[in-house]
Amino acid sequence: MSGDDHTHQPVHGTAAGDPYVALPPTAVDASAAGPVRVIVAWPGFDPPRTASALATAIPMTGVPVWRVYLDLPGRPSGGLESGAILQTEAIERYCAAVEDAAERLPAALADIRRDLALPDGPVALAGFSAGGAVALLAAARDVVPVTTVALVSPVVAPSRAARAVEKRSGLDRSWTDHARALADRLDLGAVATDMAGQDIATLLISGAKDRVVPAREITALRDVMRRHGTGPVESTTFRMGHALAAEPGTEARAPITEAVRVDGVLTDWFRERLATTSGEPVDAAWTDAQPASPDEHTADTEDGTWSLVR
Repeated sequence: MSGDDHTHQPVHGTAAGDPYVALPPTAVDASAAGPVRVIVAWPGFDPPRTASALATAIPMTGVPVWRVYLDLPGRPSGGLESGAILQTEAIERYCAAVEDAAERLPAALADIRRDLALPDGPVALAGFSAGGAVALLAAARDVVPVTTVALVSPVVAPSRAARAVEKRSGLDRSWTDHARALADRLDLGAVATDMAGQDIATLLISGAKDRVVPAREITALRDVMRRHGTGPVESTTFRMGHALAAEPGTEARAPITEAVRVDGVLTDWFRERLATTSGEPVDAAWTDAQPASPDEHTADTEDGTWSLVR
């Protein structure tokens, strides 16, 4: 099997020790353009928590390249909105999962390319929540050539996420100094500055009702990336919370409404950058979420529409 001569069935495998689900390029109205033949995406500590659950939530069927969903190391369980994040063991597990996933990407890609018979070349990255932190970290550290990154509710700063839990719960963090240092290493505002001059197109998606990563943090990250010249950066906001799937978020289940809308935006984003189209419409149920024009700002998101800032 090769990347151009494929079946229409998902491929399940293991890459660098972590399970993955690969969806073949089955779009009928578009073909791959340019050297990118694969998008690698990671789930989060919150639903969807596994590769299979993320692949069901945001399959990006209209994108004519392989979409490979890769589990985070250690198969995280507890969500970032729970009091567990206030414990040293939990934040250390979070930091280890993000750091290890980014570090393993070259080896994981080698296994994926072997399994799918794909050629070498640059890749596109995507991620949800903790997986978004992985995608940005991998791009910033330049562990593999990356052209495009899309982040859905990425955990911009673990310390601020924990502070929000403290305020809601009335509990205090028990982090050690070492744990605090690990969390500070994953402040994406600082991480993103290492992308200066790389010219990586980036999409940031936030939720207006997200209590783990407030939309203002995504906006601030966008501004940091623009100031440092990381490449074209766009941001969009939905009226949604943090999760993209129902609990427990470990199994492949029918996608929730928020996931369908996010999937539509991701599909559009990657098609614009990785594909040429035949001019036929995409068969998707998200057209009501598109702005009227590329430069239009949609401020009212109560009905599920989204706002785009270029």
